Amino acid sequence: MHKRFILFLFSGLLFLGLLFSKTVAEAQQTVAISDQVDQHIFNHAEIECLQDPQNKLTFEQVSSDAFRNRFVPSKTSTPQTLNNKSTYWYRIRIKHKSTAEKRFMLEFFDQTIDHVTAYLPQKDGSYTVHTLGDAYPFKERELHHKNFALYIDHENDLTQDYYFRFKSAQIADVIIVLRSVDWFISYALDEYFYFGVFYGMILVFSFYNLIMFIAMRQRQYLYYVLYNLSVGLFEMSSDGIAYQYLWGNSPAWNQNAYAFALYSTSIFALLFTRELLFVRAKAPNLNKLIIWIIGIRTALFFYAMFIDQDLLTYKFIEFIPLSVAFYTGIHIMLKGYKPARFFVLGYSFLFMGFILKFFIMLGYSWLNFGVVAYYSLSICFILEMVFLSFAIGDKVRILKTKKENAQRQMIRQMAEHGKLKDQLNHQLEAKVEERTKEVFHKSLIIEAKNSELQEANDLLKQQAEEIIRMNVLLEQDNQELQTNVEKVTRDRVMSADVDFEEFSRIYPDKDSCFLFLSELKWNDGYTCRKCKSNHFYPGHIPYSRRCSKCGYEESVTTNTVFQNTRIPINKAFYMIFLIYTTKGKISSHKLAEILNIRQSTCWTYGSKIKLLMEERKAALKKANKNGWSKLVLE
Repeated sequence: MHKRFILFLFSGLLFLGLLFSKTVAEAQQTVAISDQVDQHIFNHAEIECLQDPQNKLTFEQVSSDAFRNRFVPSKTSTPQTLNNKSTYWYRIRIKHKSTAEKRFMLEFFDQTIDHVTAYLPQKDGSYTVHTLGDAYPFKERELHHKNFALYIDHENDLTQDYYFRFKSAQIADVIIVLRSVDWFISYALDEYFYFGVFYGMILVFSFYNLIMFIAMRQRQYLYYVLYNLSVGLFEMSSDGIAYQYLWGNSPAWNQNAYAFALYSTSIFALLFTRELLFVRAKAPNLNKLIIWIIGIRTALFFYAMFIDQDLLTYKFIEFIPLSVAFYTGIHIMLKGYKPARFFVLGYSFLFMGFILKFFIMLGYSWLNFGVVAYYSLSICFILEMVFLSFAIGDKVRILKTKKENAQRQMIRQMAEHGKLKDQLNHQLEAKVEERTKEVFHKSLIIEAKNSELQEANDLLKQQAEEIIRMNVLLEQDNQELQTNVEKVTRDRVMSADVDFEEFSRIYPDKDSCFLFLSELKWNDGYTCRKCKSNHFYPGHIPYSRRCSKCGYEESVTTNTVFQNTRIPINKAFYMIFLIYTTKGKISSHKLAEILNIRQSTCWTYGSKIKLLMEERKAALKKANKNGWSKLVLE
């Protein structure tokens, strides 16, 4: 019984000990102000967090006893606002020391936080409210520094809680640092000095390559300048320098400036890759992929900018263009292009910087080992910039070497051409001299022959004159004979049964038909159908006439039986002739057989001709042998 009591008492004491140790372990750790400590970064249990998904909690609520135990100690060294829709409350505990000689302040290290509301305790237990964030004009800050900084009142020996309300459109790092003012000034001067070196290097590299672009007119220099300036703009947007010096009164632009800088960095990096490594010629498929990536990234940027700005917070989407450029450099380096080795080396550092930042963002806090890790991407940018300059220099050196080799080759070829030219000149001189002698001897023979030819030419000239006289007489006889033949042929055609071949000798083509129609139509003179003017000049259509007064143009088939007909006009001529000579007794089938035209067409057009013959029956009886032409004009 006694042993059981001792065992029970020991177990109870062990349980209370464990409970007490757990309570002590879970209690928020207090940071004490001390002149011996110039800087302290709050982490883990020193920061307690309360998430407000509804965005409704007030300071009075979160600072009340009801919410005191709802704050949770940070599980990572650097808490983050992972949910952009929620409001986050943070609490730290500081033990003041009234005898401290140094003045202290709180600084927030992430410059991209949109809204920070700080509740600072006073001696009497009340709180003063300070509003910070990059969503407010820069001039409203208590301290004109790129980081958010606030003085604290430690003229008492109390342990007091500080509350901070965070609300940001993108993931923010909650880095709260307690610093002495002396340390802050020293650190700020050093930091701004290194910023000056960093951005100075970007400007120097950019200016140098801009001069190279102006001198050499190679687009790779221009893309490199724009890429460097984009990197500089992104870094300035990220660390708050741009908001302090460039657009301090434009908080709306400050919210999206980093996204524009990231977009331009990716685009100009890919364009620079294409130009530097001759991707179009050395890797056509990768060139197409780069063009597609540029197009998709541009479309995504404008969609995010004007439709869904939440997409702008996905900074690590730039990992895709970076990977494409990196892989392109590796691919072309393996194909033997030497400048690609510096390109790959530079992008290796940048790639490692992105990977480090990416894993820190995923929660691997052990990688966030200090200032080097925080500024790792900037350091990698500098290294990449240096190695890319080496790559450009290597490319220029290779091009220069190729140019010098080509010049030396040209000089050798010019020397060889000079030797060949001298040899050819000597050979030509010898042949010319030999040929000159031969020509001189032959010229004597030709001169003797010329005298003989002159005598023969005189005789031929006399004979030619006689032949010319005879040709003139023959030409006159031929013209008379041709005229007689045409008359006989025309009389035969107009008075007897002839076939289409014989008929076509009189009207062989469209021009002869148009000529006949023009003579028949305007035999009595021209009169404009619009304005009755008698003056005209040739129109645009063959044999048409255009009124010189009103400009009305009348074709040769207008107001004739051939107007708007689709039958070839010489066949239409023959069809009218056949119908006229047979007095309309020829059938449409016969016409189709003779003219090689569809029977329906012959029937339609023949019916029109027969109707005209019936209407002009009286006039046709009085007509001469060309009476069929009476059917032409309407």
